[in-house]
Amino acid sequence: MTLHAISHKLESMMQSFLLTFTGIFVALDIIGTVPLYVSMTQNLPITARTRIIDHSMGVALIVAIVFLFFGSLIFRLLGIEVPDFKIAGGLVLLLVSLADLLVGPDAMQRGSGETGIVPLAVPLITGPGILTTILLQVNSAGHWITFAAIVLNYFIAWLVLKRAEKVTGLLGKDGTVVVSKLAALLLAAIAISMIRRGIFDFIHMPKG
Repeated sequence: MTLHAISHKLESMMQSFLLTFTGIFVALDIIGTVPLYVSMTQNLPITARTRIIDHSMGVALIVAIVFLFFGSLIFRLLGIEVPDFKIAGGLVLLLVSLADLLVGPDAMQRGSGETGIVPLAVPLITGPGILTTILLQVNSAGHWITFAAIVLNYFIAWLVLKRAEKVTGLLGKDGTVVVSKLAALLLAAIAISMIRRGIFDFIHMPKG
């Protein structure tokens, strides 16, 4: 292989990586997750919040990687379609958001469990949107470029959440309560959006 061919191949791989990274970054939307994370952990000490971030990001990354390599197979074996996954993920988020709006932030913290795996890791960080994006990117960029893009995106997301406590300090107690309720409303809107897209996709699925 000539030097020019190697250079062209590397350039093509880099372009493919950047496109894959951007698609996953947009689908991950970690900036939009920050206020939801703050509202779920506002009454917890720093050590507990750190543990939740580490556990949640670890589980979210593992789920994404497993889905990267086995997602299509799992769906085929279980007879699950992508719209089914969107509707199920949306229902989970909707129940969590309603618990916070109707009962209070303590309900959301109980729903998230001690490690914050639900709903922070799944389906907020690694949800139907990111999993669908992963399936699409695998088809266009391949497994290993998509794997690299996932790892870098989740590392950036981990860094962003690590600094989320600064937001709580800036907002104060009253501001945090307001953000908590706004975050719950946002979470409900995200849930309805997931369900709506899932139903829309199901209606327009090719009938085989």
